[in-house]
Amino acid sequence: MEQIFRDHLFSKHILVNEKGPDENAVETLFSIANMFNIRIKEGQALAHRDMIKYLSDMLGVNVPKPFYKGFPDSVRKLSSDELLFDQIVHYTKTYGFGNFSEAGHSIMEEQFERTAFKENAEIKDFIILDEAAALERLKDIVDDLFCGTRPLSESQFRLVADFLRTFDHRPKQCASKNLAIRLLVENRDLYFARFLELPDVTKVAEDLNYRLYANKNVKKLNLKNQDRKLISSLIDRMFSGSAYAKTGSNAVSESEIISCYERKAVWNGLLHHIHYRPKNDKAAEFVNRMRGDSNESVYSVFEKAIGSGNIAGAVEALKSGKGSGAVLRKLDYLISRCRSEEDIQLVLDSISSSNIIILLQLLIKYSSENREKSCRSFKFTKFEKLKVYTETDKDVEKRKSFLTDAQTDRLKKFIRVSLERVLKNRLGKVYIDDVMKNYALPLQETSSSGGLGVLAKGSRLHIDAFKKIRAFTYWEKVNDIDISAFGITEDGKKIEFSWRTMAGKQSDAIIYSGDQTSGYNGGSEYFDINLEIFRKEYPSVRYIIFCDNVFSPVRFSDCFCTAGYMLRDVEDSGEVFEPKTVKSSFRINSDSTFAYLFGLDLMTNDFIWLNMNKDSYDAVAGESSMNFLIDYFGITDIVNVKSFFTMMASEIVTDPLAADVVVSDNIAESGIRDGAKLIRSYDFEKMTALME
Repeated sequence: MEQIFRDHLFSKHILVNEKGPDENAVETLFSIANMFNIRIKEGQALAHRDMIKYLSDMLGVNVPKPFYKGFPDSVRKLSSDELLFDQIVHYTKTYGFGNFSEAGHSIMEEQFERTAFKENAEIKDFIILDEAAALERLKDIVDDLFCGTRPLSESQFRLVADFLRTFDHRPKQCASKNLAIRLLVENRDLYFARFLELPDVTKVAEDLNYRLYANKNVKKLNLKNQDRKLISSLIDRMFSGSAYAKTGSNAVSESEIISCYERKAVWNGLLHHIHYRPKNDKAAEFVNRMRGDSNESVYSVFEKAIGSGNIAGAVEALKSGKGSGAVLRKLDYLISRCRSEEDIQLVLDSISSSNIIILLQLLIKYSSENREKSCRSFKFTKFEKLKVYTETDKDVEKRKSFLTDAQTDRLKKFIRVSLERVLKNRLGKVYIDDVMKNYALPLQETSSSGGLGVLAKGSRLHIDAFKKIRAFTYWEKVNDIDISAFGITEDGKKIEFSWRTMAGKQSDAIIYSGDQTSGYNGGSEYFDINLEIFRKEYPSVRYIIFCDNVFSPVRFSDCFCTAGYMLRDVEDSGEVFEPKTVKSSFRINSDSTFAYLFGLDLMTNDFIWLNMNKDSYDAVAGESSMNFLIDYFGITDIVNVKSFFTMMASEIVTDPLAADVVVSDNIAESGIRDGAKLIRSYDFEKMTALME
């Protein structure tokens, strides 16, 4: 089985036996438990000695050591001047002498004995499957990913693409246009055209322009001849009707052509660039309409109606041309321009959308703190990376879509009622573990990295009072990657904790291991945060946000970088990297140099998932605002995994064996009845399939 398949199943707490029985199965089970705190709940007889090496690789047994192994008291007591001098010496060794032979220790330390003792760590439950069963599980995962309309993250896409290539799999459906476009571009396979419509052709050109030539501007194409032929063939296929074999349609619809007017300038440039010659009358008519002076787009009609104060006409233009989902997406715009209660009610009465994704997004939007008159931050993803735009004061002055608090509350109630109506009785009897209220739904995971312990953005995990967080990153094939932490106060001020500020801030509250010491063949960095002491030293700080950035002039995708965190005892074992205590370990492989990792809420003692690859080539952290990240910290108070499945259940049951769907991380597959479905906090693909 290919590495990518094993690794994805590992993130689902599944190990794969590809070699059959092993006479040392019992010893292997003991070793796995002793070394990694992993308990095998099912498939114990399939334990194989090779799994020890695999787990060592996945959980980082041989991670390069930082400056201060274990952060002993002898280092914590060093003065700021001693720490600064010590790091200068290590920089000289690393960059000047190229001495990567051994882990560095502080040259200022007095002699001492490093003691080691066992730490209390949470048990991680896994199962073992044979290869045949593992492949069946993989197929189910891939099929669920094809059912979701949300764009996939890079790790999810690679799983799907490699599965299709390895097993020559032809999906019968592909709900995500983004996924169909990427598969068409990467494989140059027009089979995936059947999942697209004519307006998607410009998106194919845009994707191809970026993936092959790193050009984000679709208005400045410089495609090769083979690319032009591919796009021309795609357009021909659309107008021939063969792209629509699954629906039986034999022509591009008028509504598709109307939608193309929304990118009329892009279409003009594309048709000229590929020297497109229509093959039939319908295609010729389309080309002439794109090159003509008129603009028949839905939004053109919508804006004309808005301009004349005709709310009913504007709503009808959207609903008939784009569907109720478009009305939902334009709610702010429409409601802010309504001149009467009758207009507002008309807008709401026109909405009959069953688009669960949009309803969930709007519920979160309208349930968040009302900051409509302040500078808003807009977050969206493009090419699997997060982009953020924050309004300026001039933007706020020009903005016309202001909603009152009363209007916002009304929309929030309307959206929740609509969502409950759409979801009601979609599932049968459901058992839900109460802890699922702490986990967010996977609504925006396109820019995320995948790996063990990764949860949806905004998910919260409570930290025991006697534990500390050790955030880590380690790398190969690059000289320097930096991990940093930023304290955010209630009024939005930022305090930086990084290689360039920590010389005077080391304390029992926050400890930094020192900047990289090993270089190209492997390096690492760590932060220790003792939340109880940190709150006393920095009483104004409400949140801590961790980031990773590549200081060397390369991108994450060009090197090997792993990040994650451990939950350590305050008095730990003395080992800087203890695999037993690893809560999450994930690979960052984005085509960028900056990633937000996770956060801490100092008021609630909660760890909060962020996991975003930013569209940035910054080599140093802290150069831009991070306040927009706070929006993710309250998502689970609005909607969460427990409330989502509660809305879908026809009945909530207290016995897992009586349930049709079991939503829990603590119940094994053997603990549910035949035919029932088990969904865990990290089963993103199962949840997104249910959102359609």
